[in-house]
Amino acid sequence: MKTTKNWTYLFSANFFGILNDNFLKNSIIFFGMVWVMPSWLNLSQLTTLVAAGLVAPYLLLSPLSGKMAVKYSKQAVFRWCKIAEFPIVLLACLAFWKQWILVAVLSVFIMGIQSCLYSPSKYGLIRDIGGEEGVPFGSGVFETMAFLAILVGTVIASFMADYSSDMVVRILFFVFALLGYLFARAIRVRELPVEQEQKSSINPIRFLKQSYRFAAQYPCINIGVFGVSMFWLIGGLLQMNLVIHCKQSLCFSSTATGIIMAIAATGIAAGCVLAGKITNRKKNKRVIFIGLVGMILILMLIILLNPGFYLLATLIFFLALMGGLFEVPCLSMIQQANIGRKLGDMLAYMNFITFVFVLIGTLIFSFVTQLTHENSMAVFASILVLCLFTTVVMYARRSKF
Repeated sequence: MKTTKNWTYLFSANFFGILNDNFLKNSIIFFGMVWVMPSWLNLSQLTTLVAAGLVAPYLLLSPLSGKMAVKYSKQAVFRWCKIAEFPIVLLACLAFWKQWILVAVLSVFIMGIQSCLYSPSKYGLIRDIGGEEGVPFGSGVFETMAFLAILVGTVIASFMADYSSDMVVRILFFVFALLGYLFARAIRVRELPVEQEQKSSINPIRFLKQSYRFAAQYPCINIGVFGVSMFWLIGGLLQMNLVIHCKQSLCFSSTATGIIMAIAATGIAAGCVLAGKITNRKKNKRVIFIGLVGMILILMLIILLNPGFYLLATLIFFLALMGGLFEVPCLSMIQQANIGRKLGDMLAYMNFITFVFVLIGTLIFSFVTQLTHENSMAVFASILVLCLFTTVVMYARRSKF
């Protein structure tokens, strides 16, 4: 019963944290379209800038977040970071009230710092609550709740842009922050003893070298990190491209665009649930390749058919489902490594590499859209190439997992 309650509190706290991140991000994109913006800023660049705002802190602060997850109680780190969310949403409210687009982007960047600092702690609690045998289930549901949060944040932001006011948006920022804090505060679990003499560096480059060398002793960790990172690179590209494809290529309303993006999040959530149920150490490899091959085939159909709303929604759902099938086994390989409290550093290492890849994705998106005058099909083609590359690398390293 206690384990069930802790699962509920952890999943819910994660849900509301990611919900607020994505509600803020998408609200800026949807509301910012009608604000007065600098002459150098268009919709594609705003989308890229907001996405980068959530990513950049992970490149600088992941080593520190890993050290915090090793040296301090993960539950305490989680709670204190959730308290820090309140002044951040206050800044966001000011930006929406005054329609200051750059202050809004700044609030996203600070929210990214807060999310980065507690990320290894919240992921580390999965194993603390469920043990090694509970990792696939916990990882699957954890990621499911994350993508449901993206879904809800996207839908609410798009709906508010069409039918409501920014005053309601400002209220919701505080409501989501409060709920996230209350659930984080309710978690009670016995953790492994902290390591006060923990030696990892907070210098990003040195941390990266140390972590790679340590992970190399456990073959499944580096390939798992690569898989999770490629998933987020591809997913970030897809999310940014759907805004451009739906709004500019297909001329959808904000609500219709939000529905398509929400369908993508629903598909990933469904894939994560399915992967959490069928994944174990023996099946990791098979599930990973099913997901990758499925993504490749569906992307080919999107490029060849250039579908309308209903077929696009269907294809996006199954594309995202295959992505969930691919990602959860990769995350489970990292969580199942028997490395004790050092898992906090490895999860921070995963975050660091993941968001390096996500930043690369934003640069690819910016480059391709600028080069092709915002041709969304060119971005879909880029995603297809990345899926093929990932499949080749994973196949070459298949003996490691």
